Amino acid sequence: MRLALAQINCTVGDFSGNCRKIIAYIERARKAGAELIVFPELATTGYPPEDLLLKPQFVNDNLSTIKEVAKACQGIAAYIGFVDRKGKDLFNAGAFIADQTIKEIYHKINLPNYAVFDEKRYFKEGNKCSVVNYQHKKIGLGICEDIWVERGPYRDEAKRGAKIILNINASPYHAGKLKEREALLRSRAKSTKAQVIYVNMVGGQDELVFDGGSLVFDAKGRKIAAAAQFREELLVFDLDKGGNISPRLEEMAEIYEALLLGVKDYVGKNGFKEGVVGMSGGIDSALTLTIAADALGPSAAHALLMPSPYTSSQSIADAKMVAEKLGVEIREISISEIYAVYLKELSKHFQGREPDITEENLQARIRGNLLMALSNKFGWLVLTTGNKSEMSVGYATLYGDMAGGFALLKDIPKTLVYQLVEWRNRQRSVIPESVIKRAPTAELKANQTDQDSLPPYAMLDTIMEAYVEKNRSVNEIIKLGFSAEIVNKVASMIDRAEYKRRQSPPGPRITPRAFGKDWRLPITNRYRIHPSA
Repeated sequence: MRLALAQINCTVGDFSGNCRKIIAYIERARKAGAELIVFPELATTGYPPEDLLLKPQFVNDNLSTIKEVAKACQGIAAYIGFVDRKGKDLFNAGAFIADQTIKEIYHKINLPNYAVFDEKRYFKEGNKCSVVNYQHKKIGLGICEDIWVERGPYRDEAKRGAKIILNINASPYHAGKLKEREALLRSRAKSTKAQVIYVNMVGGQDELVFDGGSLVFDAKGRKIAAAAQFREELLVFDLDKGGNISPRLEEMAEIYEALLLGVKDYVGKNGFKEGVVGMSGGIDSALTLTIAADALGPSAAHALLMPSPYTSSQSIADAKMVAEKLGVEIREISISEIYAVYLKELSKHFQGREPDITEENLQARIRGNLLMALSNKFGWLVLTTGNKSEMSVGYATLYGDMAGGFALLKDIPKTLVYQLVEWRNRQRSVIPESVIKRAPTAELKANQTDQDSLPPYAMLDTIMEAYVEKNRSVNEIIKLGFSAEIVNKVASMIDRAEYKRRQSPPGPRITPRAFGKDWRLPITNRYRIHPSA
């Protein structure tokens, strides 16, 4: 049997667009001689549809879409994800279609309700496995989490004679996820002695990035076909011969591609065409502009330099050099006069008080206003430049450098920023050594560096990872060899900054636990007791 895996980029709620794409892929697969084509989980609706599922008309439109898809399945079968409804209950479902008829509907049994997943909020669990007979072969059906669970339906399907297991997915990316999938699928193929066919969605959806990388393993656990990462593909292969195996990306290339796809789809799917980045001359804004130019094209990426009295000539030169190397237009608006007016108007109200962080934050907020003015006037989406290290401890200005539409580096720790810059420069050098080697600084007062307020980033990132991503306690982190004073300080800063993070724009999820869908701490809480030993 010849199969086709349709690794497609769906848009949530775009029923007409998703339907056209699905039917186009069916036609391509038919022309390639495929007898069965397999699509991702919830391909009709896009994933995750979230509270759109609470709208009855949304579910109706999805049901109309699957009927349209069925009409296109002439001379070819398809297995495709959609939302099924029985009475008041909704199911994350897969339709097996042949001869323009839905022959079997499988309801997902194992509904994930952790990290970024909320499926039990919307769906009812299925209660039976499904095996279909097609082309004299028994085929077991499943959806995403069903294959991750040790006692999933695939085991019973194999016992019922299934020699092919179809598993359709909308599996979000995080660094290292593909290796986890490959190890799991290899194990499942060996244990069932069945061929495991894994189809994954690709594309960006708000904070989530779906990386594709669809896979086929034979009954001995050997990888016999694999689609590319981070792009749409129709992977056609023969069950007995296998097919093309796309090479896997190295870690930095993989993360970079995830960022490219995340920003490209967020900008495009939300009706924008261009983006703007506030340039400081530092490494974060340099990387953000580089990603924007690579994802959107140099003509659709714009840079705005906003020097203050504290901005060094080196910062100005570096910002302009990055833009020039990328072929990106850079505009310059000095904030010195605007800042002076602010200080003058506030002076009578601040009388008797020494300058402090208030005057520093004013500069960031002026810049935020200017960026948003260009956004309003030209329809550019503001791409903020703060990294995960800064977001974690609140080293960012609310309504200042946090103001914008999409936070590209929101889940990228500072140490990873340097690694990504090093990798990108190896492809083509665009970020000068002067940016990479100088001490990080916000340049909001004279002779300022980040390390005036923060531990060294290598230390901060290790503590942050332990506290945020691994949920380790303060005492556990201290036992890793860090001083109690520094760990207490970092943990307290992370806790206190929650009100800021809640108001920050979304950004692509890269680590196993990002600030966003899978980070839901109450802003108002008193669980902030950090013992010193």
